[in-house]
Amino acid sequence: MERREEQPGAAGAGAAPALDFTVENVEKALHQLYYDPNIENKNLAQKWLMQAQVSPQAWHFSWQLLQPDKVPEIQYFGASALHIKISRYWSDIPTDQYESLKAQLFTQITRFASGSKIVLTRLCVALASLALSMMPDAWPCAVADMVRLFQAEDSPVDGQGRCMALLELLTVLPEEFQTSRLPQYRKSLVRASLAVECGAVFPLLEQLLQQPSSPSCVRQKVLKCFSSWVQLEVPLQDCEALIQAAFSALQDSELFDSSVEAIVNAISQPDAQRYVNTLLKLIPLVLGLQDQLRQAVQSGDMETSHGICRIAVALGENHSRALLDQVEHWQSFLALVNMIMFCTGIPGHFPVNETTSSLTLTFWYTLQDDILSFEAEKQAVYQQVYRPVYFQLVDVLLHKAQFPSDEEYGFWSSDEKEQFRIYRVDISDTLMYVYEMLGAELLSNLYDKLGRLLTSSEEPYSWQHTEALLYGFQSIAETIDVNYSDVVPGLIGLIPRISISNVQLADTVMFTIGALSEWLADHPVMINSVLPLVLHALGNPELSISSVSTLKKICRECKYDLPPYAANIVAVSQDVLMKQIHKTSQCMWLMQALGFLLSALQVEEILKNLHSLISPYIQQLEKLAEEIPNPSNKLAIVHILGLLSNLFTTLDVSHHEDDHEGPELRKLPVPQGPNPVVVVLQQVFQLIQKVLSKWLNDAQVVEAVCAIFEKSVKTLLDDFAPMVPQLCEMLGRMYSTIPQASALDLTRQLVHIFAHEPAHFPPIEALFLLVTSVTLTLFQQGPRDHPDIVDSFMQLLAQALKRKPDLFLCERLDVKAVFHCAVLALKFPEAPTVKASCGFFTELLPRCGEVEPVGKVVQEDGRVLLIAVLEAIGGQASRSLMDCFADILFALNKHCFSLLSVWIKEALQSPGFPSARLSPEQKDTFSQQILRERVNKRRVKEMVKEFTLLCRGLHGTDYTADY
Repeated sequence: MERREEQPGAAGAGAAPALDFTVENVEKALHQLYYDPNIENKNLAQKWLMQAQVSPQAWHFSWQLLQPDKVPEIQYFGASALHIKISRYWSDIPTDQYESLKAQLFTQITRFASGSKIVLTRLCVALASLALSMMPDAWPCAVADMVRLFQAEDSPVDGQGRCMALLELLTVLPEEFQTSRLPQYRKSLVRASLAVECGAVFPLLEQLLQQPSSPSCVRQKVLKCFSSWVQLEVPLQDCEALIQAAFSALQDSELFDSSVEAIVNAISQPDAQRYVNTLLKLIPLVLGLQDQLRQAVQSGDMETSHGICRIAVALGENHSRALLDQVEHWQSFLALVNMIMFCTGIPGHFPVNETTSSLTLTFWYTLQDDILSFEAEKQAVYQQVYRPVYFQLVDVLLHKAQFPSDEEYGFWSSDEKEQFRIYRVDISDTLMYVYEMLGAELLSNLYDKLGRLLTSSEEPYSWQHTEALLYGFQSIAETIDVNYSDVVPGLIGLIPRISISNVQLADTVMFTIGALSEWLADHPVMINSVLPLVLHALGNPELSISSVSTLKKICRECKYDLPPYAANIVAVSQDVLMKQIHKTSQCMWLMQALGFLLSALQVEEILKNLHSLISPYIQQLEKLAEEIPNPSNKLAIVHILGLLSNLFTTLDVSHHEDDHEGPELRKLPVPQGPNPVVVVLQQVFQLIQKVLSKWLNDAQVVEAVCAIFEKSVKTLLDDFAPMVPQLCEMLGRMYSTIPQASALDLTRQLVHIFAHEPAHFPPIEALFLLVTSVTLTLFQQGPRDHPDIVDSFMQLLAQALKRKPDLFLCERLDVKAVFHCAVLALKFPEAPTVKASCGFFTELLPRCGEVEPVGKVVQEDGRVLLIAVLEAIGGQASRSLMDCFADILFALNKHCFSLLSVWIKEALQSPGFPSARLSPEQKDTFSQQILRERVNKRRVKEMVKEFTLLCRGLHGTDYTADY
């Protein structure tokens, strides 16, 4: 490793001296990259080669690497280096060298026309890049010149080789244009120039495609080249002859894929809708593919049916509005729509025996939108034509949504099952959309079919058919208000008649009941016909998600009608919870469902049910509290605490006076005495403390304990008051022993809801002072390992300032230390922590006048804050955080103007601060702009963004696009 010449790859770590980039060293590094088994050596070689490619020496070694005696990997690197130099460092090339560079590239391309294909492509890309940089002034007829040069008879390369090289060059030219880094004004000039030049390309492509003597490889390349050019938004009428030739080429299996690609790209360009006459000529060409499509479907040739479907959908989806506008051609467009319908209903099960039907779904959205966007008269005509089509579509989609036989489904892979699930969701979305067009008649139609199916004695029906009809119903009922539909009572009556022999059908029955839960709330007399089904399904682990989520919906929507069923629901739920039938998340949902259910009962009923529901868990927790901590009993503890907090999340017995959320939200007190949740919490409080004492250093257990109280506080608001003193005391003990973010978050919640009430202020103040003092000690020991605690602490301080600034008047609060800790937090690498500290300062600065200790610390140490903010803007903080720092500057300017005007001038006078890239004038302009803007926060944000780009040397570069 000592001698650099022998180990070119090793030079990559630093910026290698120029003399390292020799042909020999590049070859050695390439050998290392391709053949060295050591991954570190490979990485070093790759870094070194990337530097070599952009070095000035690349102009020299690239040509040497292209010598005929080199292997393709080395030649490829040479060609790539040339492309990088031309595309990225064009301004380094003197104008008098353009012509010789062009001639050299032509020579190399001619040489490689019969050589390595990958090297030929890279050389073509390099010449394409050169042409784009020279067009239109320095090389006005670039494309025509390329065609002429490669058609010259006196070339040593055979005709086919020359032809393939020219086609390769013409293919990469538009692609290179699409990805080029040309400035915007150049881009439009070059685009216009290329649009003219397609006149030199298309006749050649037509001739090669229609010439019977053209070999298949040439025609393939022609189609790819055409595909590439149409993406430059060439007028569709100029492509007519080539599109027709591509349609003919669809009969040739070798050219099929390239033809499809070319036709789809040509039809799909955004500008194509202007050429309605050409589009009308394309419809018969597409309809002419129907026999080929049917044969492909019959013979199971999925690739052909897929390709033809792509063409039909591209025409229909991109141009339905333009084609519908041609009212006199309505029949031919309807024929195209029916062809797409055939593709939607293609036989087989997606994604196993067919992959085509999913391509068509967006078309049906587009067509419907276009029909519904017409003025009334035209819309009425098209509704008449297309309503029957959409009813047919519903039948087709429900047929496609059917599950295969159990036997067949058993052989599907989990990936296929997942794809089929997603496909059904897409069908569900389409049906929901179609409801806009067909309205209530669609529900009646589904109900009639289901009724006939379930009551017919003729033939036994398949569960798949029933399931699909219900699935259709559920798709619509989930998002559309079906409360006024006259078929829902009948449907609810039919559901118990379904003989459920299968998990998929049972799942859909559950989800359908869930989707109708709002309707059931308006028609409580019907609850009894479906609730037993749901409770029965709870006992089946395979129906876990559908049965639990449906019960939760019913308990949420219909809670005031459920008291007669409450005992039964609680008993069944308790039974399945004890048998551990469901996974953790479903157990949590089930507890939320029970919370909703109990909320509507009388207090003594709630307490009775809570007692029977929670007792087994409390006993379990008492046992666990005695055990020595280990991973398995930790899981059990976290699970039980999770069940309790989910129950308390939804168990809300008080009634809101108003619906608006926010700190002013008040609830009417519980009329019948203490809140049941508080009663339970007080009963288990000591047990929870006992569990905590053993698990204090485990973040998960502490989090689970805090979650119980946080969820309860959020739900109960004022009703939680009796618990405040003991909870404050417990939190203080917890946090003093081992500081954890979740304890701070719960403290913030208590400050938010109770700090402004005189009765609760003393315990809250004591807790606030205690956690602040513990956190300040943590800062002295080094807070870098605890960004989450610092984040939560900053949010707590901001909340205190917002809800009860008096907390900052306490003599025992070291406001100066808090201020300096927050400045330190501004320099953390974690974005959430920085955001939280910025949030603290934007709450603190407006309090300068009213809270004396705050005013004092800002006057004495505000300069330190400003320096930290300017350092962050100068490049020390992520650009994504600039808005937060702008907020601090705005607050300083608004509330401490006279101080800021002195500090900012002093700070910016230091040479090289906050960035060595800034001139004194730029700094002066920035400080004047900031000091002038005291009203418009958005303007300050824009100034800060501009300034940070100057500081980072990014102003006016590609990177500014991120903003």
